[in-house]
Amino acid sequence: MTDLDDRVLDRGSRPVPVRRGRFRGGLMSAGLLVLLLATIAGGVWRHYREYRDIQTIAKQWHDFAPAVHVATARASPPVWSVSLPATTSPFASANMYARASGYIAERDVDIGSRVKAGDPLAVITAPELDHQISQVKASLAQAKASHRQTEAKRELARLTWGRDSVLVRQGWVTEEQGDTDRLNYAALQQATQADGDAIKSQQGQLKVLRQQKAYQQVLAPFDGVVTARNIDVGSLVQADATSGTFMFTVTQSDVMRIQLFVPQDAAIGVKSRIDAVVRVPELPGRTFAGKVTRTADALDPATRTLLTEIDIRNPDGTLRPGIYCTVELKVPRVAPSLIVPASAIVFDDDGLHVLVVENGVTHLRKVNETRDLGTEVEVDDGVEAGDQVVLDPPIDLGEGSKVSIRTAAGT
Repeated sequence: MTDLDDRVLDRGSRPVPVRRGRFRGGLMSAGLLVLLLATIAGGVWRHYREYRDIQTIAKQWHDFAPAVHVATARASPPVWSVSLPATTSPFASANMYARASGYIAERDVDIGSRVKAGDPLAVITAPELDHQISQVKASLAQAKASHRQTEAKRELARLTWGRDSVLVRQGWVTEEQGDTDRLNYAALQQATQADGDAIKSQQGQLKVLRQQKAYQQVLAPFDGVVTARNIDVGSLVQADATSGTFMFTVTQSDVMRIQLFVPQDAAIGVKSRIDAVVRVPELPGRTFAGKVTRTADALDPATRTLLTEIDIRNPDGTLRPGIYCTVELKVPRVAPSLIVPASAIVFDDDGLHVLVVENGVTHLRKVNETRDLGTEVEVDDGVEAGDQVVLDPPIDLGEGSKVSIRTAAGT
């Protein structure tokens, strides 16, 4: 057959005419089918690939271990330093008041004068005191003369009663005369004792007046410096135990008394003889070494602080009373503790805790802060020496998270 494109044979071998367009339509349908199958296959492959990528990402996420910085918790040193503000005070200070009334006749010192113990500071004049002393002396002399006269009378009465007592028993003297002699002797005995007591009273009064006379000369109680002067020549001063005239203040500053108040967290370990270093801001580069000399031994319940004093030798007078300074105490640690960086502490609803890395896994550890050192914190439980704590832990890092430790070179 030559015209195969225009006809085909059916089963009876009779040619049937066929159009060319129908054949081309079949080819187009087949192509569309192939294209559809290819599209479906491509979509299946794409979804399979996305599924595979998702599985891979999920596995990577499951196995992901973020790199973190860590630091090692270390034990606190047995002695720790605490720096506290303090004030210098004189080792001794005496406010001197008038003990004798009168006028200032002499003033031998002024503010800033250096004195030795026993040096005169001022002289008080009081003429009426001299008159009182003269009067008491005269009264004392009169009392002594009266006492001697009474003693003589008592001796005479004793002898008289000694003779008459024998005569009364023998009947030569009446009993009335005997009673008179006996009672006269007893009365003179009491009079003698009264005169003796009067003499003692006069002597005591004279001693008081002479002591007041001695107080007219005001003397320095110890070696030191006059830091206050409230009188001048001609000033009237009054002697009184509660409202006497304030005259001078003398301070002893060859040894300075450094006073500071130690808070409770450090006061537990503060005791006598521990080392201390005193620094004055206006004297950079110079330190004054000393030791704790004494403590109040009881904390002030209002401030929870312990009054502590340090004695510093000051032979050249560099330190003066009233100076602000700082004291660094070397306090022995009473209870052991650990130090961790402050950036490792996490605060949330459960309180304070840190993340400790063990075998690449983080574990939450609650801690109790005892002291804040600024960039570091002291804790007394929750961690052990050598534990690796995470620094600046991410917010999504928690118990059981896998991590890798980032070294300093890997940052």
